[in-house]
Amino acid sequence: METPAHDDLPTPTPAQRALDALAVNAEDQTALDTLAQSEVLVPVPDDAVNGEGADASTVALPVLEQPGGDPIVPVFTSEGEMAELLPFVSRYRLIPLGALASQWPEEDLSLAIDGSSAHGLTLTSQGVRTLLVR
Repeated sequence: METPAHDDLPTPTPAQRALDALAVNAEDQTALDTLAQSEVLVPVPDDAVNGEGADASTVALPVLEQPGGDPIVPVFTSEGEMAELLPFVSRYRLIPLGALASQWPEEDLSLAIDGSSAHGLTLTSQGVRTLLVR
């Protein structure tokens, strides 16, 4: 017996499947590797300078303040996930997560991947550098 297709449900991306696997087992190396190799959407605030004169190899990280005051950078695995949490942001840069992690700042800055979803993952600054750098 076949299960009917649900055209209204988007197919999970490899990054979303990796996040689901990490929710079950935080040390799943295959899922961590998949996540590090996946591209994520890094929001670009609409009021940001349009990048003239900026180095194309650097990315301005969008930093949000958590309710407790801790800074966090939100990134997303799809446009739909980004629209859920940041509906007012219409522009983004697509960046491999491992490359972003390899240039992660030294300060205490957390990373939230799909923060508003059931499969969301938040990593500390140290976690970003140790788990996702490839």
